[in-house]
Amino acid sequence: MRKLPRAELHLHLEGTVTPETLVELSRQAGRQPLTLDAARALYRYTDFTGFLMAFKAISEQLQTPEDYEHITWRMLEDLARQGVVHAEVYVSVGVVYYWRRIEFEPLFEGMERARIRAERELGITLYWIFDAVRHFGPEEAARVFRKAAELQPAHPSISGIGIGGDERRTGPEPFRELYAEARDAGLRLTAHAGETTGPESIWGALNIGAERIGHGLSAIDDPELMEVLATRQVPVEICITSNVRTGCCPLLHDHPVRRYFDSGLMITLNSDDPALFGSDLEGEYRIAHENFEFTPEHLRELASNSIEASFLPPERKLEWLQRIEAWEHITS
Repeated sequence: MRKLPRAELHLHLEGTVTPETLVELSRQAGRQPLTLDAARALYRYTDFTGFLMAFKAISEQLQTPEDYEHITWRMLEDLARQGVVHAEVYVSVGVVYYWRRIEFEPLFEGMERARIRAERELGITLYWIFDAVRHFGPEEAARVFRKAAELQPAHPSISGIGIGGDERRTGPEPFRELYAEARDAGLRLTAHAGETTGPESIWGALNIGAERIGHGLSAIDDPELMEVLATRQVPVEICITSNVRTGCCPLLHDHPVRRYFDSGLMITLNSDDPALFGSDLEGEYRIAHENFEFTPEHLRELASNSIEASFLPPERKLEWLQRIEAWEHITS
């Protein structure tokens, strides 16, 4: 499986940070050292709201450009170990601005140092998606999206924008004009939708121009939406373990991933926040195989979907699709 080239398209940088890494970072000069038990306590939650607060608590421990360089390198090392060749990673710029009240550029410089090093030493590429927190409102999202547009000319690794956060409190519609502005600036558009709310959130994300849908869990409740997603081949970033751990999908066997696949939707498998959910991308492929009867040929198709749904240029997509085809030949 690790020889199967694939991309990870729904992954939050801050959600890759393990308790052990937080302890390591806390031992730097001038900080209050964390015990491992104290670090692990930050990761405890019982529902989606608790998960958001855990994410906030972890993010608050990340303070310097060196911290961000360290966690980016660790993330890329782990992805490369799993056979991931390309990642498109959300970074919560909205959290940095709203909760942390600090400038983002120095932190981004640290992230970029690790990205460049990993491409050179590990052969893995990475694009950044600047994520706004939807329930902070459009004004805060505008700061995030415009910062992405400002930095992108000098940093082509910034590929797009998105809205995460609590969709129960704020739907996609208030961000319509900002999405149009981001598109006109050359940014690609993603949106978390249908994770904690009904199909109307996914319709809303499509209506404001989202090119990829994060989670899309509730699409199964709307046959018309299922048909639209299949016909248009809108990529849906599926995060099985995440949906179960946050309680958005009560039981593993209830997850609609197989029904989506059988209905012709372009789905990709993703890990979302692996340190918080206890599963990485390799684990998600294993779950698809062992719990949902995805065959090796199906997994090859999912890997191809991940490349096709990425924001890579066409020539790079073709290169990886050819390698995936070679993997199929080896295993046939």
